[in-house]
Order: sequence, then C-alpha cells, then structure tokens
Amino acid sequence: MAQRYKNSIVLRMGISMGFIILLGFLTMLGSIFIEEKTQGHAAAVNQAGSLRMQSYRIATRLVYKSDINPETYWKLTNQLVQEFEDRLRSPRLIGIIPADPEHKLTRAYNRINQQWHKKIKPVLTVYVGLMAPDKTGLLPPHEVGDPLWVATQQNIRSRYVSIVDRFVGDIDILVRLLEEGTESNIRWLRAIQLNSLFLTLAAVFYTMYLVQAVVLPPLRDLLRFAQLARHGDFTVRVKHEQNDELGQLGSAFNGMADDLSKMYADLEKRVREKTADLERSNRSLELLYKTTRRLSDTHISPRMYEELLKDIEKVVGFGPGNICLAKSMGGEVFTLASSNLSGATVCSQDECLSCMNQQGTEIKEWRESDQTLRRVLSIPIRDQDEQHGILFIAIPEGTLLKVWQKQLLEAVADHIGAAISVAYRTTYNRRLALYEERGVIARELHDSLAQSLSYLKIQVSRLDMAIKQSSDTQAIQGVVQEIREGLSSAYRQLRELLTTFRLKVDGRGLLQALEDTVDEFKGRSEIDIRLDCNLQGLQLSENQEIHVLQVIREALSNVIRHSGATSAQVTLTGGEDEPIRVSVVDNGRGIPASPERSRHYGLAIMDERVRSLNGILTIEPLPGCGTRVAFEFMAAKKGHEAIVDKVDSLEL
Repeated sequence: MAQRYKNSIVLRMGISMGFIILLGFLTMLGSIFIEEKTQGHAAAVNQAGSLRMQSYRIATRLVYKSDINPETYWKLTNQLVQEFEDRLRSPRLIGIIPADPEHKLTRAYNRINQQWHKKIKPVLTVYVGLMAPDKTGLLPPHEVGDPLWVATQQNIRSRYVSIVDRFVGDIDILVRLLEEGTESNIRWLRAIQLNSLFLTLAAVFYTMYLVQAVVLPPLRDLLRFAQLARHGDFTVRVKHEQNDELGQLGSAFNGMADDLSKMYADLEKRVREKTADLERSNRSLELLYKTTRRLSDTHISPRMYEELLKDIEKVVGFGPGNICLAKSMGGEVFTLASSNLSGATVCSQDECLSCMNQQGTEIKEWRESDQTLRRVLSIPIRDQDEQHGILFIAIPEGTLLKVWQKQLLEAVADHIGAAISVAYRTTYNRRLALYEERGVIARELHDSLAQSLSYLKIQVSRLDMAIKQSSDTQAIQGVVQEIREGLSSAYRQLRELLTTFRLKVDGRGLLQALEDTVDEFKGRSEIDIRLDCNLQGLQLSENQEIHVLQVIREALSNVIRHSGATSAQVTLTGGEDEPIRVSVVDNGRGIPASPERSRHYGLAIMDERVRSLNGILTIEPLPGCGTRVAFEFMAAKKGHEAIVDKVDSLEL
C-alpha cells in the first residue's frame, strides 16, 4: 500500500498542489498576523514623537514669556503641561507597550513616565503655581516683582531647561524602539513572503517536472495506442507500465488490446459463419422462390420436377432424388421425376406402399446386393391431411443431415404437395365445368332444337300418311308448309343457340355487353332501342351477368320478330340492399292471349333462366299497346362481404 502511494502520480501532484495552497494560506495568515501585530505602531510613533515636541513647546513657553497677559500665560503654560500628561497616558501609546516589565520598550516608557512624574512635572507644577493668578492657600504672601519670587521662577526655568534635553533623549529612545519594532515586523513579513514565493516556485517547478516527465510521455503513448486501435491495429502495445496510475492504465490498455484482438478474430470468424448462413439462407429462399414459380403452373410436368430436384441437390449438397406419387392411397405408386442420370430410383421399390403410409420425415436404410448401405431421406408430400406421394433424397455415407437441410426439404415437399393439390383441384374443376357446360348444351338442344326436330318428325309422319291415304293436294301442301315453317324455326333456333354458346361477358363488364347487344339488335331492325342501366355501381357475378344478358337478348328477339314495335326500352335499376329490376318494354301490338305455341320455347327458356336467379318473370300487355317483360332478383354478394354477413349472422 505504501509503495502504491509512493508511486502515485495523482498523490504526488496532489501533494504539490496542496503544498502550494498551504504556502499561500500560511503567507496570508502570516501577513494577517503581522498586520495585526503592527497595527497601532505608527500611531504610537507619532504619539511618542508628539511628546518630544510637547516637551520643547513647554521649554519654549518657559523661556520665551513674551508680553502677554499673566493670566493668559498661566493658562497656556498649564494647558501645555496638561496636554503632555494626556499624550503620555494616551491609549495609542500605552496600547502597544508590552505587559512584560523586562521588555526594553516597557522599561523605556517607564523611565520616561518616572522622569515626568518625579522630576519634570513637580517643577512645572511649582512654576504654574507661581504663575497662577489666585495663589491663595498655595504660596506664602508676596509682592509682585519680589526679587525672591523672580529668582525662584528663573531657577525653575533653568532647571527645566537643564533636564529637558535628557528627557527628550529618553523620548527619542522610546521612538527609536517603536520604530525598530515596526521595522522588525515588516522584515518578518518580507521574509515570510519571500520564502513563500520561493517555495511556491519550487512546488510549481516540481509539478511541471511531474507533468513533463511523468504524465505527458505516457499520455502520448496512450493517445498513439488509441489512434492505432481506432483504425483496427490491435498489435500495438503501451510501453509505459510503471506502478503509477498511467502505468496501470497502460497495462489495462494492453490487456484490452489482447481481448479486442481475440474478440476481433472471433468476430471475424462469426461474421464468416453468419455470412455463410446468410448465403445458405439466400440459396434456400431462392430455391423456395424457384419452387413456387415453377409450381405455379397447374400442369404437372416431370421435366419441371426433374429441374427442381437438381436445384435441391445444388442447395443441400447431396442427392440424387426422386418424387413418387400415388394415384390413390393404397393404389399404384409411380415415379414422377428423378434427378438420377440413369433414371433409376434412389429408394427401394419393394416398400413403396409402406412409405406412402409414413407420418413424418424419416431416414430409411437399405442394403444393396453388394452389401453397401443406402441411406435415403423420405419426406411425405402432402397437403393438409391428404398425402400425394414421397420426396426421396439420397444421403451419401458419412454425411450428417443438418437441421436447416431437413427444414428446407420439408418446406419444398409442402410446396410440391400444395402444387399437386392445386393441379388436382384445377383438373377436377375443369372437368366439372366441362360436364356442366355439356349439360347446359344438352338442355338447350333438348329444349329448343330437339323439340323442333320432334315436331318435324311428327309432321313428316303426317305427310307420309296423307300421301298414302289421300290424294288431297291441299292437305299435303298444308303439311309441307308446316314442315317448312318448322325447318325455318329449327334453323333460327340453331343460329340462336350458336350465338348463345359464343356469347360471353369480357373484362369490359355487363354495361358494355348490353350496349353491344342493343347496337346489334338495332342493326337487325328499324326499331329504336334505348338502354337505361342504373345499377349504382353494383357488380354482378359472372353467372348472373350471363343470365341477365340472355334474357334481355331473348326479349329483344321477340320484340323484333313478333311485336311490330317502332321503339323499345331496356331498363336495369337497383343495387346495394335493393333487388335488381330488369324490364324490356315495347310499343308494339301487344302479347296475344295464348302467347306460346307448342314449338316456340323462347318464353320457357327465359322463365327458366330467371328462376335460376331466384327471380320471377312477368310478361304482361300494357294499356293501349305494347308489352312489358320484367323480372327482379337479389344480387349475390362476393368475397369478404358474404363472409362478413355470415359472421354477423353467427354473432346474432
């Protein structure tokens, strides 16, 4: 501990600064002390000097009487004596006299005091008494100008004059002693200040030496270390390793440099590892992206899956692999794609059915005919709870399967399963749509052309019977005319069916399709057909748009063929929570009481289409002339609106 404090820079500089502060404090304290001690000396010197002056004033007054009033002379002389007494006893003089009776200043003052009271004051008292106007009781009676009294006064003056010089000499000694005491105090103050100045300079020089020799070199070394370490150079070391604070700091810096060097090396290693992980993650993401992009095609192409298996080999670093699918669970298993150059599978074909029943990822092992061990990673290809097949990836001997490889392959298998499910569902939906379209065509043919052909078949039978049973040419001509009309009707129905089957609502929407239909029927006749579509921005489903368009087309066709009208109005209104209302109004001759004949099926087909929309078709004559064909239905909600309504109904 003592050695530690001995080598402490802070302690040494602290002692130096403390010493400087202490010197300043002591200097100020000494100055205050001497100032207090010297205080009053000047006044005392002046007071002592005034005693000397007062002595001579008394002597002058005694020697030089001058021609003044005796009473006034007596008062002036008495006043001078009293002033000398007051100045001798003044606190300004007595206050600085030491209490020590052996002190030379005390002895000098006592000597003056004794001389005043024993020698000078008695003489002056007698002299003043002689000069007093009222001498009653003080001196014997005498006459003015008495030679004896005059001689006595002269003797007193001579006596005072003879002793005043020695008395003033004693006063000079007192003044000199006072001056010497004051000068001694000033010399002490000067000595204290000079010593403090030299000691302060010595302490300052010592402190500067400490800064220059002990503090600055290590600081420069530490600064150099910090600058090099800032630029990544941790090989530099601090040379100052003494036992002081800077030496300890240098040792700490060196230790920190060692730690930073190790941490930097470890950090570089971790950065390389993280970089490798990121590169692997990027390759994995790229593989998943390519997988998603390739599998977005609903068509299952073996070539595409072979390329996918090759990409898997590049990313995971081992292979080959193959994809096996099952036509149905427990049914036949076939290889969809393989990345093996020879085309052979990497799995054991004897265990295909058992692989199809596995629940999770497994590593399977088989012994080949040459007793070599084959290790294969088997991953189920499934979508939700339905399994479609197995993804097999061969694992070379000595290769350890990592977690990220397993997770990546499982993710790829999930994508493959989802793509296969989408392909199956798309194929099923296409097949279902084909069946539905075929049913629609069959229904349309049955309801129109088939009925017309049946009618023609009956008419041909009638014609054959008429020819065989009768030679009535008029009857035969009537049957032939009906056959001709039936053929015309069948041909027209065939054309309408072809138009219906080719009809579609493209991306331009129902409004544009209606406008095209109105323009088409305007071109086919001279009827002025107007369209008023106000559905308030409501979007109908594709099925609803087709049925609405077909019903309007059939109604306009009837207007052209049967009404004899000059104008027609097509109106669509409704939207939001209101039903959709569709009407076709003409100004023709009106609908007959029995509008349909047995071979005309247009109105029946219109009614069937409206019923498929959950609506009711009404055909009615208008007052005066004309016909109104109208129906209404509720628009089907789409997407999230239907879901929200369903949730709301469940909450209610």
